[in-house]
Amino acid sequence: MKIKSVSGVTGFVKDLERTAAFYEGLGFDIKKRSEKHISAYSNWFWIDFILVEHEERPGYIQEARASERGGGVLLYLSVDNVDETYQEMLAAGFKPAGEPHNSPYGNREFIIYDPDGYRLAIFKRK
Repeated sequence: MKIKSVSGVTGFVKDLERTAAFYEGLGFDIKKRSEKHISAYSNWFWIDFILVEHEERPGYIQEARASERGGGVLLYLSVDNVDETYQEMLAAGFKPAGEPHNSPYGNREFIIYDPDGYRLAIFKRK
């Protein structure tokens, strides 16, 4: 078996407009939008966001209603300059969870949470 690529992920949210504004502020393009769903793109990669109350697939309903979003998962967003991006985010009103630091895995990074608690690592490989 060979996986061709990773294209996107899906997350459940409580407020699509708030989520769209957050991800647009990070530079994502919202290319698909309905009352139940948005798709945020960065180049070819997408994140689908579905309103919790509109999830209809039986196997996903319990996950959609879970109180902790994305527990144990980090979505890594690559940037050219972590410290500069951090300062730009602060100036734009974002509230990162901590300051940039060097990770033991060779990244310069910091964490920010989206409106539904999904963890994003803003990073650059050293």
